[in-house]
Amino acid sequence: MNQESIAILGQWRNNKLYFTDHEKKLIIEDYLSGNETKQTVYSRYTGYPSENGKITMWMRKFGIDDKFAKNTNFEIMPKQNKEKSQISDDFEMLKLKKRISELEKQLQTAEMKAIAFSTMVDIAEKEFNIPIRKKSNTKL
Repeated sequence: MNQESIAILGQWRNNKLYFTDHEKKLIIEDYLSGNETKQTVYSRYTGYPSENGKITMWMRKFGIDDKFAKNTNFEIMPKQNKEKSQISDDFEMLKLKKRISELEKQLQTAEMKAIAFSTMVDIAEKEFNIPIRKKSNTKL
């Protein structure tokens, strides 16, 4: 039998079966919602008789402790991988610092434009002897 025709979920790449995170969550939900073993659920979705610890590995990836798996909903459990969160926090910090520097450059440019405009108006008022700026004490 052809390998592509066996799997219900997943895609074959380089003679290996790959699942998206959504598909993995579907398989885990099916395992958690029923009284079946991991092998039975994995076999139903892939056609293979053994899962070789893949469901357990996926559950760890999504932050589900297998000891309490039958009593918990993985949607509400937080991921417990602190190294990945630290890396993402560092990346977010770098992005924020870059954004701050871009905004500071924009502010500096805007201030320079304001000074140039004010200087241009001052020169035009002196050269043509006309008041360009509106006086703040004038009545409407």
